[in-house]
Amino acid sequence: MNTILENARERMNKAIESLNSNLATIRTGRANPQMLEHVEVEYYGSPTPINQMASITVVEGRQLCIKPYDKSILKGIEKAINAANLGIAPQNDGEVIRLNVPTLTEETRKELTKTASKVGEEAKVAIRNIRRDANDAVKKNKELTEDMAKQANEKIQKLTDEFVKKVDDTVAAKSKDIMSI
Repeated sequence: MNTILENARERMNKAIESLNSNLATIRTGRANPQMLEHVEVEYYGSPTPINQMASITVVEGRQLCIKPYDKSILKGIEKAINAANLGIAPQNDGEVIRLNVPTLTEETRKELTKTASKVGEEAKVAIRNIRRDANDAVKKNKELTEDMAKQANEKIQKLTDEFVKKVDDTVAAKSKDIMSI
């Protein structure tokens, strides 16, 4: 029974990590290198994350400066950023690419908050799926008595509630960050 709970806890922690990673890519009006985490550039025939082929620095809080290790990939990085649909136009000066992160309008903030909520809902669905898998594992375990199985299901539900609350708290914090000017 403990292995089922530990497995469920581990998988739920991974769901929270994934949530945090996905929320980090949502811009908040401040420049953040994590905004480019999921942007990949075609480099020698394989998609490669920008942070593996360039240094990304924040300049004056509102600008990202991308300096590739190989200058020949500048056009490819620019193309990938445009294709990623970040809502930011890259400026290529032949040496570096600059991304000026615009201040967010009220409407854009609301849209980004909705996006954050969707990402949170996906994390909750993942956690509920893990709960279902754990409950199925309890049902299939013939060594457990009826009382032990019921107790295990209650523990799994408590664990699920705990992680759903973490998701809600994380999304609320991100939404507050997005809405703050």
